[in-house]
Amino acid sequence: MQTKALETFLCVAETGGFHAAARKLNITQTAVSARIRLIEEETGKPLFTRGAGGTRLTEFGRQFRPYAEQMLSLWSFASRDLPAQSQNRVALRLGAQLSIWDPLLVDLAVRFEQRLGQILLTLNYDHDLNMVDAVATHVLDAALTHEKPTDARVECKELAPERLILVQATTNLYDPVFVNLELGEVYQDHIRSIARQASTQSVFLGNCMMALRYILKRGGTGYFPEYLVDEYLHAGDLCRVIGSRDLLLPVYLIARKNSPALESVLGCVTDLRGAS
Repeated sequence: MQTKALETFLCVAETGGFHAAARKLNITQTAVSARIRLIEEETGKPLFTRGAGGTRLTEFGRQFRPYAEQMLSLWSFASRDLPAQSQNRVALRLGAQLSIWDPLLVDLAVRFEQRLGQILLTLNYDHDLNMVDAVATHVLDAALTHEKPTDARVECKELAPERLILVQATTNLYDPVFVNLELGEVYQDHIRSIARQASTQSVFLGNCMMALRYILKRGGTGYFPEYLVDEYLHAGDLCRVIGSRDLLLPVYLIARKNSPALESVLGCVTDLRGAS
């Protein structure tokens, strides 16, 4: 797929119209239409709908947009920056579906570099991106996910589960709230009764860092990884909810079949878990 077609797609999405995109790119509207049609023919899906309200992204167009942005970003890096940086370095692209593993991804990257020397590193966490598909299609080398993959193109190793504990802020400035991180089926089954009892809920779509800052600032209750809240428990800003059950959230490391990245990353993860 041509990069100009991707650039044109993103321009139409940003400006809201084929005419506006043509003016901004200094090309004809016919050229804009041809580039959009190229992507639609290759994907087999329409990207935009046109109506009285203007040009809008289809549902597929909205899903395709972050991929287009990433493809252009990767192409820019590969064509401009990579040649100067790649000499004698190992390339590694890591991802995670849920941002409760942001710190783990960073620690993992550091440990990987300690083992292999300087690396060309890409870290990606995304709530919408399908991490299994991203690994299978070579967008990522390895990824962490909370659901066991069934895709035959990848293999996985089940890691020690992530322990989440129920904590509450010691100071409530507003009415108590339960923070629902929506971390998948295992999480939802565990917290269902707690969520029903809560007078109000705030949903953070897996973003642990935002949710933690939220309850520290205004008060509230939520399940968080033990390592993430430990310092706040010791400082007295948070306390464990008496009588609550811990939640063991599954963790899977995935890579393409027969990929050397699986065992390499697995070794680093094991080192980190053993040191924590």
